[in-house]
Parts: sequence; structure tokens; C-alpha cells
Amino acid sequence: MKTQIEKSEEFAKLHRKDHCFVIPNPWDAGSACLLEHLGFPALATTGAGFAFAQGKSDLSIKAQEMLPHLSQLCAMTSLPISADLQNGFGHTPADAAKTIIEAAKTGIVGCSIEDATGDAANPIYDLGLAKERIQHAATAAKSLGFKFMLTARAENYFYGIPDLADTIRRLQAYQDAGADVLFAPGIQSKADIKSILSSIDRPLNVLMGLRGEQLSLAELSELGVSRISLGGSLARTAYSAMISAVKDIISTGQFGYASNAITGKEINAIFDHRQQ
Repeated sequence: MKTQIEKSEEFAKLHRKDHCFVIPNPWDAGSACLLEHLGFPALATTGAGFAFAQGKSDLSIKAQEMLPHLSQLCAMTSLPISADLQNGFGHTPADAAKTIIEAAKTGIVGCSIEDATGDAANPIYDLGLAKERIQHAATAAKSLGFKFMLTARAENYFYGIPDLADTIRRLQAYQDAGADVLFAPGIQSKADIKSILSSIDRPLNVLMGLRGEQLSLAELSELGVSRISLGGSLARTAYSAMISAVKDIISTGQFGYASNAITGKEINAIFDHRQQ
């Protein structure tokens, strides 16, 4: 198994200039192992997918639930892992810093911190506080003794605030605060992505797997995007397949879904090979 430092070096290299890669999001140990088997160079956790696997809604997961999950994923795969740490599991800059220090002990080599408050009445932190939170997070990341890739997320579009100008101001502020990667989930159009890229000098992560405009890996790479994550979409796809199968059983009494499923022999072979 690779060391955390070795994983961190691999992860940092993936963000080199003129390189674009897909970083998929497992929601449990099995999906992490499968994604490694399928050849991806790194993984990013999904808070939403993990919550669904616990029978909970997104953003209801606490740090004491998330950290053991991160430890399990890091122990199950040799790939670098970046963690979705939501808003740092607290509102203050000190909370964000503390969460990074604790989360790094699980073996992760990067994380994302978002500027969403969790308060429906006031969903996004004031820019001043949001920047200070990233500053403290960046200071904590730099204290770890290895390269820890900090991703700062501007959540406007996810919360019904499609304000591109404010999103760019936020990403620029987080860049100045020390973030290594910038991320505005919900941005999907080529024009908006171009505007962001022309306004920042850090690698940009773009989220795919949403409904709406669909851009390919080739198109995003040509634009200059560095990293493409999938959020909770793989978990939702898996659950969608199960729901569809069950609905078919209930409505028709047929079991045709099984003809499209991976066989037990095939999936056992994948996991047996990993244990050798």
C-alpha cells in the first residue's frame, strides 16, 4: 500500500497544467474498489452518496460519521482520495481548520470546503467570513507536512443563486486565501466556464452528472478544465437502477432486470483479485 505522502504527490501531479482528468465519487468501500479496478487515477468522496447509503439526506452527516468512512476508503484503495468535508462541519474558520487536521489523519490527501451555511434562509456565507474560513483551512493544510490539495467551493448555483459575477468574486477570494483548486458546482455552460477560467489562475474542478447541458471530457479539457467530478450521480444511478427493477417487479411480476446486472461470479472475481 502506498504511503499518504506518495498518494499526495500523485494527486498533486494530476493537477498539472494542460491536463484534465475525471475523479469519480464512490459512496462506500465496494464502489471505491470497483472504481479503482476500472482504472481511475484518484477518487473523491461524496457526502450525498454516503448519506444516502446511511438512509439519510444530504448534509445530515456529521464529522463523527464521516471520518470513519474516510478511513475505511483510504484503507481499501491505493488511490489518492480527496474528501467532501461539506462546510467543514462548523461555521467558524477554526472549525474548518480543525476538521482538516482531523480528516487528514484518515489518510486523505485533499478535501473540499464549501461556502454553504446549511441555513435555508441564508444559504451562503458572507464573502468576508467565507474567505476567512478558506484562509484558516489553507493554513491547516499547509501545516500537515505533505501536499494537501485544498479545494474551495462556491455554492451559489447549487442554492438557486445563479450569479456568475458573485461566483467569480468568491473563487478569486478563495484563490487569494490559499485554495489549491476552485470549484463552483452547478456551472455547466461553456460560456460560464470560460468566464471563470479567464478570471482565475488555479485548477478548476467542474461537476458533471447533473441534468441540463452536457459537456464531454474532450470539450471540458479543450476549455482548460483540470478536473471533472461526478458528485452523488453514480450513487443516484445505482439507486435508480434498483428502484426501476423493484418497480418492474411490483408492476409486472417479471424479473428481467437481472439480465443487465453484473454476475456474482464477475464481481467476486474483481474483489478476490484485490485480496491476493
